[in-house]
Amino acid sequence: MPFRLTDDQRELRDELRTFTDEEVIPVASTLDHAGTYPNGILSGLADRGVTGLTIGESYGGRGQGNVELVVTIEELSAGLMSVGAALALHLGVAAAVEEFGTERQRDEYLPEMARFETVGALGLSEENAGSDKTAMETRAERDGSGWSLTGHKQWVTNVREADVVLLYAKTGPEDDAPENVSAFLVPTDDLSVAHEWDAIGGDSVPTARVEFEDLHVPDDRMVGQQGTALTDRRELTGGVNLPARAVGIARASLDVAVVYAGEREQFGQPIGEFQGVEWRLAEMAERVETARLLTLRAAEAADRGDADAGTLTSMAKVHATEAAVENASDAMDVHGGVGFTSEYPVERYFRDAKLLTVAGGPNDVHRNTVADAVSSE
Repeated sequence: MPFRLTDDQRELRDELRTFTDEEVIPVASTLDHAGTYPNGILSGLADRGVTGLTIGESYGGRGQGNVELVVTIEELSAGLMSVGAALALHLGVAAAVEEFGTERQRDEYLPEMARFETVGALGLSEENAGSDKTAMETRAERDGSGWSLTGHKQWVTNVREADVVLLYAKTGPEDDAPENVSAFLVPTDDLSVAHEWDAIGGDSVPTARVEFEDLHVPDDRMVGQQGTALTDRRELTGGVNLPARAVGIARASLDVAVVYAGEREQFGQPIGEFQGVEWRLAEMAERVETARLLTLRAAEAADRGDADAGTLTSMAKVHATEAAVENASDAMDVHGGVGFTSEYPVERYFRDAKLLTVAGGPNDVHRNTVADAVSSE
């Protein structure tokens, strides 16, 4: 793969880095500790066309690929991971509509999603269907000209601000699994928020459990063919956003550690001049570079339609999220006691990084994906 970004990709990176420095970092701590959704930031991204980054140009988006998605999410997550998460989840729903929806659905939803006037959320996981989505209990039964949905969804991020949820439900018998699940576009107003978690990470974009009973959904809200929703998801490649978020955190952790090590003096010299700190910073830099290269490689493979893209994404997800945890932990150590306070961002980096080792599937599940691929070679 060409590991050097193109001129256009570097221009995008620089645009988002400037935006993050000016619009995200100054308010990141306030938003995080108040648990406030970054509406203003996302509106600014909408003004720049970023909320339609991977949506096709014919629907008002920028029509860009996974490499551009990775570049964008890294830059935003270096400022506040929740911003990267909110944008990536929204674009993931749009990708499903564009890839599997009807032309009518694409015309109705995608232009407004590109402008962030319609915000998407994902309703996939359940209390007993985390890594194993075939265990979901939500069912959709035929109801005249539509479907009647009963069940719940857990970890529905963005739901408070979203307009529509891409909600998955079983429409066929258990023996047909995994080809017994369908996806529906459901207005958030039709869902009841039963519980909102007070999580230790990603506080600006809270996640909730939603419930519904005998919810009527018209036939024309089904996205894709009946029973194919889980298998369809395997064709979506936006999962590279997760390691990209982690790369952003890992890089931000390194950046603040370098600054603090140059400013903080002990025993008559900056602590960054002690070899133990120098080596720690060097290891942090190595983690950032290897995590970024793995993530870009996975993104480029996905853009090419490479059969190994899913395996590469799992590799990147494991490596990058664990690199982010290690870098955030090292940054806290470099900062000493103040690193454990909210006066500095490193404690947020650690909380957000640890969340990413679970989000999008626990890392051990992704290790299984890689192991299966290796064993089958």
